[in-house]
Amino acid sequence: MDLNSKDVILLLHPAIAVTVVFPLIGIVVRAAWLTRQRRLDIQAANKSRIPPVVGQEHLQLGRWLTGAVVGIFLLGITRSIFDKILTDQVFAKNPFKVIVIVLLYIATIASLALLYRAQEKHWRAIFATLTGIGLVVLGFQDGIYRRDEEWFVSHFYFGLVAALLMVFALAIVHDIYQDRSNRWRTAHIVLNCIAVLLFIGQGLTGTRDLLEIPLSWQESTIYQCNFDQKSPGYKTCPPLAPPKP
Repeated sequence: MDLNSKDVILLLHPAIAVTVVFPLIGIVVRAAWLTRQRRLDIQAANKSRIPPVVGQEHLQLGRWLTGAVVGIFLLGITRSIFDKILTDQVFAKNPFKVIVIVLLYIATIASLALLYRAQEKHWRAIFATLTGIGLVVLGFQDGIYRRDEEWFVSHFYFGLVAALLMVFALAIVHDIYQDRSNRWRTAHIVLNCIAVLLFIGQGLTGTRDLLEIPLSWQESTIYQCNFDQKSPGYKTCPPLAPPKP
């Protein structure tokens, strides 16, 4: 099967997700579990066999995971956004829109980078909010395969919410260690349990979408198929051209 540059870029998102992001998720979850078990052992006045360094490892790996999840989300939408821009010649018709999109990418990445460095609560809130706004606005650009009519089983929506939860988790790290009431820690645990479920959904819906999104040389035929569930010709495609002798 021949793959052109457009197809290779399309496959980068699932390839990096499988080889980098999902293994990192497993490592972070295990570190989180060990960290909690060590904390429970100490609260029960028991000698824990889990080394103290596991907490710092969980923190560092979690910071990496946030960057990986946000990065893989941006990678997943970038090809669709700029493919739409090139196909519709948006730059010739509305160059201001293209410039704004590029600036949004820069602002979102810069905000995330500054969030990593921010210490004061108000700056962490500002940079987390700016990062989240950037992800949402970029995610709703034209050309992105979102399945708006089935948002509850959408790979895009699962990924967007998971990325926002990761940004929030990064923003409240300092509060977790400073809060003696453990409210922030509880919020962190609950929200990240939801994130794990979303990541599982990402694996399922991503596999499904790989079967539904055609390669570039298949698009002209696939997009002539009838996907309208209310139409009598639902799930039918035009006949293929006979093979060349």
